[in-house]
Amino acid sequence: MADKTLTDYERRRIDNIRRNGEMMASLMLHQKASSLLHSPCSPSPKPQSKKPKLSSSPVAIRRSLRTQGLPPSSSPPPSDAPPSDAPPSDASSSSPSSSDQPPSTPPWKQGPLRISDALVGDSPLSDRDLMDVIKSGSVASEVDDWGFDPMVEMCLKPENVARVLPERILSVRFLPFGDQVVVTVGDKAGNVGFWDVGKGRDGVYVYKPHASPVSGISVHPFAATKIFTSSYDGFIRLMDVEEETFNMIYASDFEIFSISQVPNDHNSLYCGEGTGILKAWDERAGKVSGSWELHEDRINTIDFNPQNTNLIATSSTDRTACIWDVRSINKDRPESLKKVQHLRAVHSAFFSPSGSCLATTSFDDKVIILSGNEFDELSMILHNNQTGRWLSSFRAIWGWDDAFLFIGNMRRAVDVISTSNKTTISLESEHMTSIPCRFSAHPCLKGTMACTTAGGKVNIWTKI
Repeated sequence: MADKTLTDYERRRIDNIRRNGEMMASLMLHQKASSLLHSPCSPSPKPQSKKPKLSSSPVAIRRSLRTQGLPPSSSPPPSDAPPSDAPPSDASSSSPSSSDQPPSTPPWKQGPLRISDALVGDSPLSDRDLMDVIKSGSVASEVDDWGFDPMVEMCLKPENVARVLPERILSVRFLPFGDQVVVTVGDKAGNVGFWDVGKGRDGVYVYKPHASPVSGISVHPFAATKIFTSSYDGFIRLMDVEEETFNMIYASDFEIFSISQVPNDHNSLYCGEGTGILKAWDERAGKVSGSWELHEDRINTIDFNPQNTNLIATSSTDRTACIWDVRSINKDRPESLKKVQHLRAVHSAFFSPSGSCLATTSFDDKVIILSGNEFDELSMILHNNQTGRWLSSFRAIWGWDDAFLFIGNMRRAVDVISTSNKTTISLESEHMTSIPCRFSAHPCLKGTMACTTAGGKVNIWTKI
């Protein structure tokens, strides 16, 4: 009767249980399980730990650059590549050495370098022609006074374009010769290049006197055979063409970001190092003659007033540009004669040729012009100065008078700013294929302007 009350599903379930039991009995699974439970337990073998083999190679101990006797690192500055300058730089994929280990005889450890020993790259085997050109160059004291409108009277010829250096150019200067065009440039890899423009691309010579970006080049108009270069490696070198050497005249524990010479004294040199420190170097005495902490961050440019050489202008990443009287700077509490406040880092502050105006360029997209007897009149020009990470920051420079400023344009052009009506026009050329960043006006040849790019190219604009 009980089976009649079961459903078909329950009957199939009971049949499955019966068949499974018979199968387990035939396999003797219950007896085997019982024997395993009552067998004595043997401890499982412990895995043997392998002792690590001691390496026969010595352990590398980390040491600071200072204890190794090496210069400061060449990390890009915070606003120059864009900084870091920095710096950065303005192009940032190259370092002086691809190895992590310093070279056995790095150039900055060798003291004085023979100029011929510093010759690198695709330069000619001999730089005798360049040395002869610099030694025999005719120095001109003044540019001509004829009227000139750069907005309509300048052009770029294809033979005046050449790649001089392999990396992003940070500094550029003309040698002060009235009878020929020779330009010198410095890049972020520590190279210093010269281009004798009249010889075309055969007139390019490249040297490597530094291990880090070349932050400044200074050539005094009355001592063209002595060329000073400063670098983030903390050194200032003097290229003495007469002696044919690169002499290391000054070494700092900090990066050097800017350099300038007093217009009426080629033996007096000023540099900006570390976080806002200005130092004066006396070449004749071979020592520092003055040191002042003027800014809260790096000094990007130093410029002397050409008419009153006691006035000096500094620009800084601390967002200010200042005018100082070097005769009365208080070492403990320096006070500037004039301060220009920007919203972001100030990359340059340059006096006009007459000394009556000052132009500042900032990453806040402004070019400010100070004028008047006490530099108390201010005018502002809006300009796109957002150069990004891979370009050198824009720095507006004066031409050959107080009428025009020259600055780079992100559309691969040169912007010419009229200081009288505050208008801007762009000089464009099919031969300028990169964005021009750093500029230099020829001190003797009116209408000759050099602009450099992140790819190491130099473009020489001339009068039509």
